[in-house]
Amino acid sequence: MTADFVIVGAGAVGLTSAIALLTEGYRVTLVERGAVGHEASWAGGGIMSPLCSWDYQDSVTRLAHRSMAMFPEAAALLHAQTGIDPEYIRSGMLVLPPFDMAQAQNWCAQHEFPAQPCDSASYLSGHNGLLLPQVAQVRNPRLLQALRRRVTMLGGEIREQQEVLALEVQGDCISALHTTQGEVAADAFIVTAGAWSKQLLGEHALHMDVKPIRGQILLFKFDTPPIEHILVRSGLYLIPRRDGHLLVGSTLEDVGFDKSTTVAARDDMLRKVYEILPAWRDHAPIRHWAGFRPGSPDNIPTIGRHPSLTNLYANTGHFRYGVTMSLASAELLVNEIGQRPQAIPVDAYRWR
Repeated sequence: MTADFVIVGAGAVGLTSAIALLTEGYRVTLVERGAVGHEASWAGGGIMSPLCSWDYQDSVTRLAHRSMAMFPEAAALLHAQTGIDPEYIRSGMLVLPPFDMAQAQNWCAQHEFPAQPCDSASYLSGHNGLLLPQVAQVRNPRLLQALRRRVTMLGGEIREQQEVLALEVQGDCISALHTTQGEVAADAFIVTAGAWSKQLLGEHALHMDVKPIRGQILLFKFDTPPIEHILVRSGLYLIPRRDGHLLVGSTLEDVGFDKSTTVAARDDMLRKVYEILPAWRDHAPIRHWAGFRPGSPDNIPTIGRHPSLTNLYANTGHFRYGVTMSLASAELLVNEIGQRPQAIPVDAYRWR
């Protein structure tokens, strides 16, 4: 039986889109060029917030914060339904100087987002930081496992190691996808292929400007969590897991599809970590990896129907915040498909 929707790309955005559609009663097939959830969604840190919301346009923070508000209930429900704990933890995020404290406090006050200046002498003596106590985190690999299981529980089909080679266009519609495992037909198609989206779409990408931006991350292991909150300083973040693992990231490198790690990036991140926590100089990272973010101008994703191909949709280009934005992005997509009113303005996300 032909699927109602074929979703190309099975990261966090693809999986949450699939769950939203399956819940509405649609038949859904996910096609993934590699393994489910093993690209940007797996590689990232899982901070449920833009690093510093006041540094972004309203279209970014509006989508991110709507999704953030949806995550506590969604994570608890996923855990109950699948038996897999995505480890959603409201650990709070401490922003360390240098940053514009007045700008940050004004933004938080205007958006009713709790924030409190606090002494950050434990990290940088003589300076105050800003604690955002409602910021949470998830453990990306566990979240992706839970999302995958939920898709299959709802009757979705997942096809791994199946790369899309070309789109077959007839008139104003996509009639099929040509893949490494043959032709795939459906009533409609959704591209959630992250960094590969523009390459996959070719001329049909139009003005969608999505490209790979490499991010490198370090992993530490301690006996117990060495810090209480997520720490952020000048784009560097430290994320403590409850089992003593700690992530440090991340670089922003425009190097194409080159996923290699570099000594220079490792040394630079370690230098920045040791500036904040000199006592950690005796601790070396246990792992170092890289992933491709789907970079887009101003971090603004493309969500919605293609301007001229009537059965083609996109939900991609979330740059650093695909996991964070995933639930609200799926909501916007399904509302557009069902021609329902949107909860937030969507013009900024339209396919140009």
